[in-house]
Amino acid sequence: MFIKKFLGSSTVTVFNALRAFAINKLLAMFLPPALFACVGQFINLLTIGGASSSLAMQNGWTSLTAKYLGMEKELLGVWRGGLRLTTFASLFTFVVGILFCFMAPLEILFEGIPPRLVQAAILFALPGIFATNIITICAAVMNGMGKNRYWAIINVVAALWQVIWVGFFLHTKVLSVLSIIGTQSIVAAFFAIKVASKAGFRVKRIWSTPLDNRSPWLSYALMGIVPMAMTPIVLTVLRLQISSLFGMDAAGIWQCILKLSDFIFMMMSAILTVIILPQIPKIQSKDEFQKIFYPLFFKVAAISFVGVSLLYFGRGIFIPLLFSKAYLGAIDYMAYQMVGDFFRSLGFTLAIVLIGKRETAKFLITEIIGEVLFLASGVVLMRFFEFNGPMMAYAIENFIYFVVLFIVVRKLKWNVL
Repeated sequence: MFIKKFLGSSTVTVFNALRAFAINKLLAMFLPPALFACVGQFINLLTIGGASSSLAMQNGWTSLTAKYLGMEKELLGVWRGGLRLTTFASLFTFVVGILFCFMAPLEILFEGIPPRLVQAAILFALPGIFATNIITICAAVMNGMGKNRYWAIINVVAALWQVIWVGFFLHTKVLSVLSIIGTQSIVAAFFAIKVASKAGFRVKRIWSTPLDNRSPWLSYALMGIVPMAMTPIVLTVLRLQISSLFGMDAAGIWQCILKLSDFIFMMMSAILTVIILPQIPKIQSKDEFQKIFYPLFFKVAAISFVGVSLLYFGRGIFIPLLFSKAYLGAIDYMAYQMVGDFFRSLGFTLAIVLIGKRETAKFLITEIIGEVLFLASGVVLMRFFEFNGPMMAYAIENFIYFVVLFIVVRKLKWNVL
């Protein structure tokens, strides 16, 4: 069963990795490192917008769907509660986004780009964020329902459309680079809705149900939105610090290194949410948990180690292949980052347990402490180890995060769900 699910999720993950590779390759070919760093800054804003508009409940859509599957009345009520919360949050995000567009110091956040272009990109990105949320929700529900084929189709087609969208508009230059990034998910969202409706996830049917169960969503919203909002804020502060100390080109090199880490994390998280997350809400005892989880954990550790090792020893090939020769400077700074990536995968494997069991307080405390530790150590280590500082901070933070979560998960009580 593990091999079947692993191969299936790995295939979809490869498509997503190729999508990320293709988009980053296109951007790296068209943009110098300094402007590439600005694109990373814009993606951070999109991440914050996506977290606030969706309440970052994608894991909740998977977990709650798996939990109530087979109980049609309860499932429809939970779905309706989730959709209503997402709608209210999206309206709030749109208002905040418009205010941010005209009030924020865009000339500081996006050095070298005319503020009018950034304002236009933010306005274009608002429907793009909503479209991304639609894709995420539809795919997460298919995962929770065990409709792995539909989950795969949504992810693969969305990835293909995003590459086509970015490539076409970069070539035609009809939109600015930031506007292209902000709108890449719009077409794919319509396809995701169509596929999900075939599996029974129909908005009209859900909206007409008399039940409206929002109570289970609070835990997932908190566990999702806090790290999704904190991470881009931390990265933005560090990026500004790097550009201040070492220049915008150095910030672009750091963005390149972060993208490589994102490739690894995207692959591991996609696999883990398919293989592990739907099972956690169904586990009733500690013995059952140990029997199911730990064999999977050690397999994840082995896969992560192989993946990180291949990327590190092949960095001289991957950097120019994934980006361009302008980013070859990243080769000398990847060792600490790869160590951090290995422990990040292990830490996320353990974090999924807390998410599945709705251990909100434990999850949030570890996430917040981890982000604060990363930011503080990054700023301090840059003073002593210069440009190696952020990568060293990343390795230290993820190692401590893994150790703490390992202890927390071992002490969980499984007789109460």
